[in-house]
Amino acid sequence: MDYKDQILKSLSEVTGIKDINLETPGNEDYGDYSTNIAMLLASKKGETKNNKSNPTEIAQGIVQSLSKDKVLQKIVSKISVEGPGFINFHLSKEALFDNLSQILERHEKYGHSNLGKKEKVIIEYSSPNIARRFGIGHLRSTIIGQTIFNLYTTLGFDTVGDNHFGDWGTQFGVIIAAIKRNNLDINNLSVQDLEKLYVEYNLEAQTDPKLKEDAKKWFKRLEDKDPQAREIWQKSYDQSLAEFEKIYDLLEVKIDNGFGESFYEDKMSGVIAEAREKNITKKSESAEIIEFDDLPPAMLLKSDGATTYFTRDLTTIKYRLDTYHPKKIIYEVGVEQTLHFKQVFAAAKKIGWIKNNEVELVHVSHGHYRLEGKKMSTRLGRGIKLEEILRDAVKKAHDLGSKDEKTAQDVGIGAIKYFDLSHAPETFIDFNWDQVMNMQGNSGPYLQYTHARTQSVLAKVKKVEKSKNPTLNQSTLNENELTLLRILCRFDDVIISATKNYSPNLMCNYLNTLSQKYNTFYAKYSILTPSENDQEKRKFRIMLTQGTGQILRNGLTLLGINAPDKM
Repeated sequence: MDYKDQILKSLSEVTGIKDINLETPGNEDYGDYSTNIAMLLASKKGETKNNKSNPTEIAQGIVQSLSKDKVLQKIVSKISVEGPGFINFHLSKEALFDNLSQILERHEKYGHSNLGKKEKVIIEYSSPNIARRFGIGHLRSTIIGQTIFNLYTTLGFDTVGDNHFGDWGTQFGVIIAAIKRNNLDINNLSVQDLEKLYVEYNLEAQTDPKLKEDAKKWFKRLEDKDPQAREIWQKSYDQSLAEFEKIYDLLEVKIDNGFGESFYEDKMSGVIAEAREKNITKKSESAEIIEFDDLPPAMLLKSDGATTYFTRDLTTIKYRLDTYHPKKIIYEVGVEQTLHFKQVFAAAKKIGWIKNNEVELVHVSHGHYRLEGKKMSTRLGRGIKLEEILRDAVKKAHDLGSKDEKTAQDVGIGAIKYFDLSHAPETFIDFNWDQVMNMQGNSGPYLQYTHARTQSVLAKVKKVEKSKNPTLNQSTLNENELTLLRILCRFDDVIISATKNYSPNLMCNYLNTLSQKYNTFYAKYSILTPSENDQEKRKFRIMLTQGTGQILRNGLTLLGINAPDKM
């Protein structure tokens, strides 16, 4: 049974309101769930001579009505009114025990649901640039996007991941111009060589405007199918994809599609024609633009007829709408693209592709890693390469005690992932190795160690006894045991909250709290040999340990982090 859904159903029946907010209180003394519905009702009623109801009185009336709900009585042990009118619900011990049994029965499937009803959701993430090595700056989009993909899939949505490579545009004109300027042979150049050329060319272009113009001309020649430009582009593309696959293998990231910007090359003319037919384009200094009521204009075509990043992303939306018929398209892209996506989304609606908000377009923006307080930039040569960071992390995992290479990879790469994901997506991050590898709390290794601890306990048990209704005297449960049971019961809610808010950090916070509480319990009590020599108590603590380990594993899996049994 979904206890939160049942409480919401009972509240709706009593109040006649369908959309009710039910939250988990920050203070455990206030129960497992809390709602402010009484205060909202009071604000709607207002104070009149004939209506002296205040939030507290309304809350008390709701509680009195709920006390007659027999279904609710089975899962809630106490309903109280606190403060200015909050209604707090305390789950019964029977409900907490039942939830633990569900965890042990469903294993890795615990937390999965059909909430999404197979609605199609497209998630664009990673999207590195061709002819450049994978920098740490692309880590955020890659693993935040992958986690959002995992969350939506777990909730029963039909998800499609799309890796929108940056393989087109003036940026690629820079690569071609640099190769031609230096009389180099593309067949003799590595991705690292191409990136060096890109950086050097951009630095020189800051003081030599002619270089920028040359890059634009070469991109126009690429669009016009110039054979030399096409050869350089194709070989750079193939080399880059091979390099990216090495990183994705290390990160254990798998993305359904890899449609780069170039994929939409032959589809842009139709979009441009449609925009013109709808009379939403206009000329501006030889360029062609689309204007908006509350946004700056966006350039559809440059003065030389070349397409823009805006044109390509607009075409991408058209393709996704026609091909997948999604309910939602999510873009996990850096915060600096905020205005761009507002313009693209507005243009898609202005053309008429999306009416009455039938398809939701979402930009999940992320902050960047900073080096000495500045955003890392490949263009200016300030980037740190992700592969180097990952290799260093594996080495540090060995230093922590990981004996075999597989465990060291799980711990080291998991540490990097967790460090990133534990920050809210919009946060700008100063990279810190001490925090990445911290074994005292709120790190990947700490969570993995806690999981390994649960498995070490279970390995000492020949057969984990399972019982749907333990005969343990529930009145003997101590505070630490009850706290763990209550935290385990919140896993489903955290999945939903992290999904709705596009915030993997909420799952990180939850798993860290669970780990801390379990380690406190582990240090304070004997699990296998209770002091009172109570076999039912022993059995319960083994089940509690098994449930904790399962939730840690399930949660880490959602984050794309492996949970080794030994460390």
